[in-house]
Amino acid sequence: MKNTPRINGLDELADRYDAILCDVWGVLHNGKAVWQDAANALSRFRELGGVVVLITNAPRPQGPVLEQLANLLVPDGVFDDLVTSGDATRSLVSELDGPVYHLGPERDFTLYEGLDVTFSEPEDAAGVVCTGLFDDRKETPADYRDLLLRLASLDLPFICANPDLVVEYGDQLLWCAGALARDYAAIGGTTHIVGKPHAPIYEHALEKISAALGSTPEKSRMLAIGDGLPTDIAGARDFGVDALFISNGIHSGEYASDTDEAELELQKFLAENQTSPVGWMPSLVW
Repeated sequence: MKNTPRINGLDELADRYDAILCDVWGVLHNGKAVWQDAANALSRFRELGGVVVLITNAPRPQGPVLEQLANLLVPDGVFDDLVTSGDATRSLVSELDGPVYHLGPERDFTLYEGLDVTFSEPEDAAGVVCTGLFDDRKETPADYRDLLLRLASLDLPFICANPDLVVEYGDQLLWCAGALARDYAAIGGTTHIVGKPHAPIYEHALEKISAALGSTPEKSRMLAIGDGLPTDIAGARDFGVDALFISNGIHSGEYASDTDEAELELQKFLAENQTSPVGWMPSLVW
């Protein structure tokens, strides 16, 4: 597998693409602050006529995520539209024939707004909807082993609203719903996931891109940007679009930084994960 080239700025690639599918948490912000260089890069791409659709595994619908971006002071003009795993998941929730057992923090109940959903304990539920850990600041997936075994014994389908395993929050890594879905599948449970890297969220994003451009672009003219190999980069590959890897994200602890061996370790990491994005950058800049 050939080495993935380092890209010094998005301007090196911009003329190859009509649209960008950009990850949010880990590329545009870290949960506490927006990265202005990343915001500027996306704005500059749009100024040249390109379309930017943010694509996030957030387990909430578009509205609350837009509010979060506003609270983080993401500038106007950075993106054309936004799709979330929460929006893509709502159709699965509505198909459950009975009550929901909600596994996740109370802040994620916005996922159910407008849906005819009731809630119950596992023994009376038709399925589990997982948006994350109850307390992701203190808990880890290991704390959920007994609960997951209980859910699996009831043969409950497990709808995962956020396929991410971890997410950056400042200088911390917090566990996400995807880690619980991984563990549930490992003990034989049935999981349903529509966020990245799965196709439904990308199809939703393509509809947004086509609406903004006035036509549907060739996939060769679309670029996905993200920091997660199993979600952003794998999802782009499976959907048939190029990917740009942001290395100072959730995987940064797996290879060196600021040393002579840093790039060698990064290239080895990408090769071991059998992925070949069109390029990599430490962080998104123009």
